[in-house]
Amino acid sequence: MSEAPRIWVDADACPVAIKEILFRAAQRTQVHVTLVANHALRTPPSPNIRSIQVPPGFDVADNEIVRHVNPGDLVVTQDIPLAAAVIGKGALAIHPRGELYTAETIQQRLGMRNFMEELRSSGVDTGGPAALHPRDKQAFGNQLDRWLAQRLPAPR
Repeated sequence: MSEAPRIWVDADACPVAIKEILFRAAQRTQVHVTLVANHALRTPPSPNIRSIQVPPGFDVADNEIVRHVNPGDLVVTQDIPLAAAVIGKGALAIHPRGELYTAETIQQRLGMRNFMEELRSSGVDTGGPAALHPRDKQAFGNQLDRWLAQRLPAPR
């Protein structure tokens, strides 16, 4: 029997509002949520929620997630290369604003990320991300609910 799907969170840059949605989902559905970051995290007391603190360093948290993720798991991340890596392992990835990364869309997203990185390295100010809007939280919640409905057994 295979292990139930899990949710992995690239928690260093994950907005608090998204973590709270995930904590409520863990309590409601008993899905296991693991936050991975290079600093200590506060999580509610729950057997379904845990955090892993990794040493500081480039991609250390990402590598920890990739090492443990299984096919069918869900990874919450803003990091496009991490999303590509977990998709390559058969997991799904979702942006905290609700965008589902897929095998069909990830190459385009990597290309755009690399283009924007080139612009920034040449001195172009590309600005930062907009503040998280209520519709972003709703889009994330909707994607999460779809994943949960497809992956977890129906309640009895």
